[in-house]
Amino acid sequence: STSLVLISSQRNSLQAVRGNITFIAKVEAKDLLRKPNVKWFKGKWMDLASKAGKHLQLKESFERHTKIHTFEMHIIQAKENYAGNYRCEVSYKDKFDSCSFDLEVTESSQAAPSIDIRSAFKRSGDGQDDAGELDFSGLLKRREVKQQEEEPEVDVWELLKNANPSEYEKIAFQYGITDLRGMLKRLKRMRREVKKSAAFAKGLDPAYQVDKGGKVRFMVELADPTLSGFIVYKYIFEHKGNQRILFINNCTMTDDARYYVTAGDEKCSTELFVRDPPILVTKGLEDTNTYVGERVELSCEVSEDDANVKWFKNGVELTNEPKSRYRIKVEGKKHTLIIEEAAKNDSATYSVMTTGGQSEAKLSVDLRPLKISLALEDQTVRLGQEIHLKCEISENVEGKWYKNGQLVEASDRVKLYHKGRIHRFIIASAAVDDEGEYMFVPDAYNINIPCKVHVVDPPKLHLDGLGEDNTVTVVAGSKLRLEIPITGEPTPKVMWSKGDKWLTDSGRIRAETYPDSSCLVIDTAEREDSGPFRITLKNEAGEDTALINIKVVDVPDPPQAPNKQSSRWMRLNFELCKETTFEPKKMIEGVAYEVRVFAVNAIGISKPSMPSKSFVPLAVTSPPTLLAVDGVTDTSVTMKWRWLCCRVLL
Repeated sequence: STSLVLISSQRNSLQAVRGNITFIAKVEAKDLLRKPNVKWFKGKWMDLASKAGKHLQLKESFERHTKIHTFEMHIIQAKENYAGNYRCEVSYKDKFDSCSFDLEVTESSQAAPSIDIRSAFKRSGDGQDDAGELDFSGLLKRREVKQQEEEPEVDVWELLKNANPSEYEKIAFQYGITDLRGMLKRLKRMRREVKKSAAFAKGLDPAYQVDKGGKVRFMVELADPTLSGFIVYKYIFEHKGNQRILFINNCTMTDDARYYVTAGDEKCSTELFVRDPPILVTKGLEDTNTYVGERVELSCEVSEDDANVKWFKNGVELTNEPKSRYRIKVEGKKHTLIIEEAAKNDSATYSVMTTGGQSEAKLSVDLRPLKISLALEDQTVRLGQEIHLKCEISENVEGKWYKNGQLVEASDRVKLYHKGRIHRFIIASAAVDDEGEYMFVPDAYNINIPCKVHVVDPPKLHLDGLGEDNTVTVVAGSKLRLEIPITGEPTPKVMWSKGDKWLTDSGRIRAETYPDSSCLVIDTAEREDSGPFRITLKNEAGEDTALINIKVVDVPDPPQAPNKQSSRWMRLNFELCKETTFEPKKMIEGVAYEVRVFAVNAIGISKPSMPSKSFVPLAVTSPPTLLAVDGVTDTSVTMKWRWLCCRVLL
C-alpha cells in the first residue's frame, strides 16, 4: 500500500521586513498516475492562490528521474502583515497530507527611522518603487520635486487615532495628506507589537494530523507550573513537571476540531486534522475473457466495509449513473463492476483505486463463431411485385444490407427489419432498378450472406396509334416503316411473319429490332404486299402477339369495255357518280355512240376502260292514232289504231 506524504517541508521561519523568503514542499510521485493537487493557506481558510501577484508567487516543477514534485511559495519583500500561520495541503484522489508553519516578520536590527505620516502619504512624482505602491499617478510622468517648506511638528497620527472616521478626510486636507486611501491602507498594515506569552513557555503547534483510529499527543509547557486555572477543553490531561500532555486514543472523525488550552488569562489553540486510514485492496481484479452479449462481473475486495472505491476504464473514471452501461455494486468489502451485455468496445484494461492501493485486470470481449441458420435465396420477381429477402444467423447482432456493393439505408420504399437473429429486407413494389446482387453483412463479423434478385416484366406490344382494327394503309410504290413500341424485362425476342413465312432482317420486306421497339420495313410497297402481318414477343416472363393489317392502295385498273368506232370523245358527266349505273341525257336519236368509263379514288383517276359496243339511241313513240273498236266478245274487246294493234284483256 502507498500513501501520500510530504517528504520535504519547512516548519518555521523568521524573516526581516523587505526581505524575501521561499517555502518548499516536495511530494514523491512514484505511485501516482497524475500530478497531486497542492494548496497554500494562510490561517485556516485563506487560499493564497487568489493572492498571487507582485509580492506572492507560486511555482512548481517535476524531476523525472527521481519522480518528485516540488512546490514553492515565494514571498517577496515581506511586510509586517505577512506574519502568521501558513499551511500547505497536498491531495491526490482520496489521499491527503498537510504541513503547517509560522512566519514571524520583525524589523531589521538597524534603528527604524522616524516616520512623518504626512510626507509618507503625500503624492509625489519621482517614480520610485514606494511611490508606486501608494501613488500610481507617479508612474504617469516625471517632474521636478519641489522643495517642501518646513511645517510645525504636529502629531497627525495621534489626531487620526483619536478622531472620528468621518473626520479623516478633513484632517488629511488640513495637513496636506492628499493620498487618503493610501493612508488608510497603511494604517491597517502598521506593525503589531509582538507580545511574549507569560503563561506558556512552549505552546501548541499550529496544527496536528492523525489517521483515523490512531493516537495523537498534545503538549504545552507552562512558564509557571504553579499557575492556576489551567484547563484543557474536551479531554483529561497528564502532568509531567511543567508539561501538560493530552492523549486522544482511537481518534474518530468527530475529533477533527480546534482545541484550546488556557492558563490564567492566556489561551493557546491548535487544529487537529483526522484522516481516514488507507483503504487496502485485499483481493485484486482478475483477467476475464467473454463473448459479446454476455454478462460480465469484475470483483475485488478491500480492507474496510463500504469504502470509497473508484473504477477506471483505460484510465477514465467510471460513474454509477442510471444511464451508464456500467453498474457498480457494493456488498460490504466486496466491490463489483457489472456489464449486462458486453460489447466489443468493452475490451479494455479496468482498474480499481483506493486510498491505499490499486488493482487492474484486462477484459477481452470476443465474438462468438457465427453460423448461418437460413441463407438468402436468389429470387425472380415480376415488375410491381414484392421483394422479400430473409436470413437467420446464430447471434443476435445488428447488420447492414448492400446492393451491388453499395450500402442500402431504410426509407419509405425500402424496409429493413431485425428481430432477434432474423433479418429481413422488403421492397413492396419491385422496379427494374431493383435488380442486382444483394448482401447482408453482420456487424463485427468478417462474413457476408449474398443472393441475386432478378426483376422480370412480361412483354407487351403498344398498338395505341394503329386504331381499332390495327390497319395501316400505304400507297403502292412508297416505302413503309411501321414502328411498334415494346416493353418487357428482360428485353423480349421479336418475331414477324406473314402467313407461314417468317420475316428476316434483310430483303425488301424485313423486320428491324431495337431495345424498346420493333420496325416492319417495306421498301417499295406493292399491291401483293397487302394482308395481315403477325408480330410475336417472348421472354421468360411470358409472350404477347398481335395481327397488323397492311393495305396497299394503287390507281384502279382500266374498266373492261367493248371495242369502239369513234372519232371524238365527249364527257357525259362532270360530277362524280358514286353508282355503277348512269343515265346520259341529250343524246341524239339515230346517232351511233360508244362509251368509256373512268374510275376515281383518293389517289387519282384511272385509265379509261375499253370502249363499249356502239349503240343508237331511239326517241319515245307518240300516242296511238285512229283508235277504233274492231271486235267485241264476252271476254274481250279488240281495238285498232294506226300501225299498231293492242289487245286488252279484261
